[in-house]
Amino acid sequence: MGFNVRILSFVQVNKVSFQLDNDIPVHNLYPKKVSMKLHYLSAVRKIRNFVNVYEIDCLICVDSILCAFTIPALIGKKINHICWEHFNFNVDLGVFFRSFARKLAAKYCTTIVTLTNRDKELWQRGISNIHANIVPIPNPNPLKNINNRPHLSDKTILSIGRLTYQKGFDLLITAWAEVCKSNSAWKLKIIGNGEDETKLKQLAQDLEISDRVIFFPSTSEIDKYYCNSSFYCLSSRFEGFPMVLLEAQAFGLPIIAFNCDTGPSDLVVHKENGFLVENGSINDLAEKLLEALNLSEIDYGKLSSNTLEMRNKFSSENVILKWIEVL
Repeated sequence: MGFNVRILSFVQVNKVSFQLDNDIPVHNLYPKKVSMKLHYLSAVRKIRNFVNVYEIDCLICVDSILCAFTIPALIGKKINHICWEHFNFNVDLGVFFRSFARKLAAKYCTTIVTLTNRDKELWQRGISNIHANIVPIPNPNPLKNINNRPHLSDKTILSIGRLTYQKGFDLLITAWAEVCKSNSAWKLKIIGNGEDETKLKQLAQDLEISDRVIFFPSTSEIDKYYCNSSFYCLSSRFEGFPMVLLEAQAFGLPIIAFNCDTGPSDLVVHKENGFLVENGSINDLAEKLLEALNLSEIDYGKLSSNTLEMRNKFSSENVILKWIEVL
């Protein structure tokens, strides 16, 4: 089964993060960033014209907020209209328009694709009048053919992400300070850049664990950090679908994660391939970290083996099959 794919962006993008196939043309509504409030009607007309000119029969909105533009643009048209949610239902990033767009999508879209089963539940609880079919489809694991077996002997906890409030590194560092009182051998490595970098380094200093928390800037050579770590820890206050957990999984790292909305519970089965922690609880995080650090080699090996087995669930092949069902 083949698909003719076109990408329509609101504004022209001169640099993309990922290489596109040469057969996928990229279009844009505007050559530069404009006020969507002032250009709302213009954008709706342009989208409708695009659909007519290129005879689009399936339109995927890569962010629920875009449905506020596409739904009126498709009035009277029989098109498979898919809303692809990339956050989680409880997160609007302070933009009320996103909540409004989700209600429109629930009523008028053909399908809403969430990244997790948990987010599907949040949509169903949060909106009473849902006509769209809600289908959870995870992101695929971008890493293939990774040949890595982690070891307890590396004695390293790894955590990667933007140094911002959302990622909860302040909670992780505070919990790590408790761990350090009982364990003197392990290190915590944090990789990323962000607005809270100075604050987080100061927190580690205030807690007198600067020698046990090592900060590294963001890097494209992230593999070496996965290969030299024993566990991955996610301390986020909220997520959509944390890709770092997929990456950690590809390297066989057992995961210790807050059971936040949303994502970790779709990737981590408690004590089978990692540990789920009470969301936001510093005490529980410290306890789970200590429990992980004190595992026997046999028990650690079981966690790692189970982690590697779960990779297939998020393979590109399996995810593509799920997408084909809704297209």
